[in-house]
Amino acid sequence: MSLSVSPIPYDLIGAGNPIMDLLARVPDDFLTHHVSGAKGGMELVNADEMHRLVSQLHASPVRAPGGSAANTTISAARLGLRTRYLGKIGDDETARTYHQNMLDHGVDGSCFKRGALPNARCLSLVTPDSQRTLRTCLGAAMTISPDEVSVDDFSSSRHAHIEGYLMFNPALATAVVNAARAAGCTISIDLSSFEVVNVARDWLTAQIKEGINIIFANEDEIHALYQTKTSDFEALAKQLAAQGCLAAVKMGKDGAWLARGQEVHRILPIRVTQLVDTTGAGDAWAAGFLYGYLRGWTLPAAGALGSILGAECVQHLGPAIPESHWPEIKQRAVLLGSR
Repeated sequence: MSLSVSPIPYDLIGAGNPIMDLLARVPDDFLTHHVSGAKGGMELVNADEMHRLVSQLHASPVRAPGGSAANTTISAARLGLRTRYLGKIGDDETARTYHQNMLDHGVDGSCFKRGALPNARCLSLVTPDSQRTLRTCLGAAMTISPDEVSVDDFSSSRHAHIEGYLMFNPALATAVVNAARAAGCTISIDLSSFEVVNVARDWLTAQIKEGINIIFANEDEIHALYQTKTSDFEALAKQLAAQGCLAAVKMGKDGAWLARGQEVHRILPIRVTQLVDTTGAGDAWAAGFLYGYLRGWTLPAAGALGSILGAECVQHLGPAIPESHWPEIKQRAVLLGSR
């Protein structure tokens, strides 16, 4: 099923907020006493609030380079796609560590923009049920302007993968999507969070009508998009696909639904014995799927690779799959690609 290598230099460009994750295990009552908002969601906070939350932790958090589109881009690179990344990093040690991590994992860093503020950080509060509640201080990432995004950023890439968090800044998100379209990229958007969808539903609906190739959504995000609580995710995937895109509705431990036109597939989950942390699992799933999709695989095969990466991710703290696990993952990808 593999296609010949495209003459376009890069298979995929990720666009999003380059964020350093701060990972901390907390009891449920930490959220009750110290965190406002719904468990499992993401909210933006300022530097003072980030400092307050970190100061309430019983131990220093673990640092791990993150950001939704960045996580997907790195995992896609580990699988073998030629990737680059667009986002704005800061002017501090955290930014330098983040940039080097991208380079070390084979991601081209020439589209990074640079700002004077500290690098963005995201506090990921992981409760005993392995669910994560996110509080993000965007720092330098927040200062990227639409004028800093150009068609040239995307012109060397076949596909642009955009994280939903950019929709908190509609002008920026519009500039990114328009530049990707003008460069001839196919486009995927990961909705990223139900809070994002609640804020940006009208923008997203308009962009889908204008043409988005793939939408990734989890249960909460698809519920927010259609303002429903139905558990019929097959029907929701069909409803989204009817708007002209490929719908990938991720259901965590229950697998996923893929729908494109009249084509509908249930993607079975891979069971894990040790659930550690769901941070980045959806991003890993998207990376596996996009690898297969951009290699011309069938939707079931691409979805199956997504499940492999998602299941591997949740068995480790943070979004990064350890180096020692990638050889086996790549072997499984080769078998899927040969079907």
